[in-house]
Amino acid sequence: MENAFESAIFNSEKDKPLTWFFKKKDRLSDLHPDMSDTMIDMKILRKCGGELEHAIKFPESTEDLKDPVLNCHKCGSTSNLANTCTKKTKINGVQVIEEAKCTEEKEESDLDSAVSENTPVEYYPIENITDFFEVTEVHTHLPQYSEDCDNLINIQDSRMCRTKPARGKGYTAGASCITSILMNDIEAKVNLDTGAFCTCVGKDYLQAILPGWKSHLLPIKCVQFSSDSNNMYPMSILDTNLVFSHPTGSARMETEMIVMDNCTSQHIILGNDYLNIYGIDINNHKDRYFTIGENKRQRFDFLNMPKEISGISSIRDTYKEEFVDNQLVEAQINPSL
Repeated sequence: MENAFESAIFNSEKDKPLTWFFKKKDRLSDLHPDMSDTMIDMKILRKCGGELEHAIKFPESTEDLKDPVLNCHKCGSTSNLANTCTKKTKINGVQVIEEAKCTEEKEESDLDSAVSENTPVEYYPIENITDFFEVTEVHTHLPQYSEDCDNLINIQDSRMCRTKPARGKGYTAGASCITSILMNDIEAKVNLDTGAFCTCVGKDYLQAILPGWKSHLLPIKCVQFSSDSNNMYPMSILDTNLVFSHPTGSARMETEMIVMDNCTSQHIILGNDYLNIYGIDINNHKDRYFTIGENKRQRFDFLNMPKEISGISSIRDTYKEEFVDNQLVEAQINPSL
């Protein structure tokens, strides 16, 4: 058996490598049970011939088998990748890269070949682009502007989010922007008035909710304020905090409101000054609410105010008084009733 092992040499044309190897290994294991696997492999390797033995012992260079070096395609560094890059290229940044003349010519030739390969067979001239794409895809993203000589185009009916009231009853769909707050741990009402230039409060309402308000005043310079009906007379500036309560976390605002002498509103008027400073957005889409700052998930609700707040009841009371004084006074009631 040992002579048969020594005389057998691997022939690549006749022998199958796997079958021949295990057959030789089994013979050596039977002849030399104490021989290690390394010695068995060396003895079998000598039976493979000089060229095969040399090729196995001295393989070719493994430079091509090395892992490729990964570079960040934003900054070119090898220490990080694009998802963790801290030196990302700005979107509208301009990069000036000076390259050799031969490199530029090579890039131009590669670009020409890429364009020729990716260019479709059919060409669509610019004249074939319809006005529909121009109006809906371009003009809708432009800022709103108006000129006297400009012709209005593409006029569409606005979509209503709620049911439209009956004709002549449109005023009944109105809703107030009044909500409740805490001012110095005292509950008060505030109106988010987008039509008001600044935040103000009447002295009578301030006296009702904050009796010691005169100790929190700041001086005011000679300025003039006016409303649609009459002039407003400022007294001083009240420096205070307004807290908007919410179950998930309340929001506190540092405000300076002007105390008006002749303001009769029974609430604080939060004007555009602090609506812009704190980024208060009022949503009228489906559910009416407002948000403060960048946290759009935290929604604050408005109060469900009765119709007396809107002034409709006062008009009805006037009509009722005129009816009682002028017409009902002449009516006679049957004694049997």
